Amino acid sequence: MFFNRMESGRASISDAVYMEVITGLHGTTVPNILAAACLAMVGAITTYETGDKVTAALTVAGVVVAIVRLFEIVAFRRRLARPPQFARAEAVIWARRYIAGTVVTALVLGVFAARSIVLGDALCSVMAIGIGFGFGAGVVARLALRPVAALLDLVAIAAPAAIVTFMQPDLRHVGLGLLILMYVAASFEMVRLSFNASINQITLKRQFEQLSRLDPMTGVSNRSVLATDLPQMLAAGMIAVHTLDLDRFKEANDRFGHPVGDALLKQVAGRLKVLAAQDDLVVRMGGDEFVLVQRAAADAEAMAQRIVQSISAAYDIDGQMIELGVSIGVAVAPDDGRTAEALLSRSDKALYRAKQERGGYVLARELRMADKIVPSTKGLAA
Repeated sequence: MFFNRMESGRASISDAVYMEVITGLHGTTVPNILAAACLAMVGAITTYETGDKVTAALTVAGVVVAIVRLFEIVAFRRRLARPPQFARAEAVIWARRYIAGTVVTALVLGVFAARSIVLGDALCSVMAIGIGFGFGAGVVARLALRPVAALLDLVAIAAPAAIVTFMQPDLRHVGLGLLILMYVAASFEMVRLSFNASINQITLKRQFEQLSRLDPMTGVSNRSVLATDLPQMLAAGMIAVHTLDLDRFKEANDRFGHPVGDALLKQVAGRLKVLAAQDDLVVRMGGDEFVLVQRAAADAEAMAQRIVQSISAAYDIDGQMIELGVSIGVAVAPDDGRTAEALLSRSDKALYRAKQERGGYVLARELRMADKIVPSTKGLAA
């Protein structure tokens, strides 16, 4: 049941939070460097004292694995710094690479500790087991949100040493084996507790993220979302920005009261959500102003026509039939602008022209064409 919860908890993490987790795993190289340095030091001492070639080979193997993992962390950071943005599928691949590296490291350290016990040098055994315990503590701290990987690491560290100790007939080795097993059990309990606490924190974070992005009255996105989502949508390809302003809303609000005005805004938002595709963005800017960001920009003018028809249809508010109009300014990227600021500015100018014409929609490209024609006409007149 715990593993089921772990899998469902991991699946429920949003893409943004999942990326936070993976980025955090690759956030520092210090533990990896320290583990390699400790292994190199203890391995060199043990090899010098015992002349054991297996210990020397394990030491070299551990250092090589550490170097490969350092290159993997550097490669991740370089990939993170360049576009396009990570998709979840790619992040999963990087996570698997990281986890594979930790499991191999844990197995090398586990076999290294087991070999030290077999050699019978008490001080070298203490140092080797100490490295394993230290790595296990790091696993508990860093892999709490990847509990299956944490369990694999802990087993890889402990199993070789525990098997070797239980193969020895004396009480001291049996006691050491039991101590190692108890360490693994306690470590995994800490992973379980940390996992539960982290999932609860992530759940709360997601709820706060969602609340901070929503307009509480209408349930659509608020204007803060434009600052984050519009540049991303623009980077993904051609989009159209429809800036809307309701006509005759103030008169209806003044005549029927604010509760009716609020109900009107909710219905307007609902109609816009029906018109919008799954990947489109509907935003209430404030008051009676809305923005619809459309991904299928080739259909921009047809969408503007549908918005006018939908918003202009009568509203039934507690038996009162109320009619509104709408003015829309439409800007299409990249022709009308290559940045979010330029698109919003030009859609606002087109909206202003639409309001001057008492409703309907105006395309920003029509204003651009008019600006090009006017100077040439003046030149002919002169």
